[in-house]
Amino acid sequence: MDTPKIYLETTMFSFFYEKRTAPPYLELKTDVHRIFDLIKAGEYIPHTSIYAIDEIMNESNTRKRELMVALVNEYDVEILPASSEAQWLADLYIQEGAISPLYKTDAIHIALATLSGLDFLISLNFTHITRIWTIEKVRRVNARMKFQGIGIYKPGEVLEIYENSAGLLE
Repeated sequence: MDTPKIYLETTMFSFFYEKRTAPPYLELKTDVHRIFDLIKAGEYIPHTSIYAIDEIMNESNTRKRELMVALVNEYDVEILPASSEAQWLADLYIQEGAISPLYKTDAIHIALATLSGLDFLISLNFTHITRIWTIEKVRRVNARMKFQGIGIYKPGEVLEIYENSAGLLE
């Protein structure tokens, strides 16, 4: 089986350094760290995009910004370039109502992951990306346009997939 190729949306880098300590945040942060541990172990091939890097560079906390950039480098995350095709596909997602036109970058994250043939997009953006409405609308557009489907998941869901697939190999 090929090593799954994943797209790390900006929230994955940001949440790695989450400071809130309430139980839901601690659980999400733990899941994010486990994803990065699996990347380090060679279980996933990580990708992100120039758009995520731009979002990281716009982080107002200088220290957090430096740490997120270091995370990209430390884990050898491949940075996907901008493309007119991704802009076009993002516009289709917006026209379909998957994502609001106010959040085009979120649509571009999904478009780049789709066009690059990645297996999963992992995000903690529950408002615009990892929500049923977005996932279903993206699936419809991708099917209609004959693009490979892209799994859009929260970190915990990817970990569940990993654990279940590991159990199948035993």
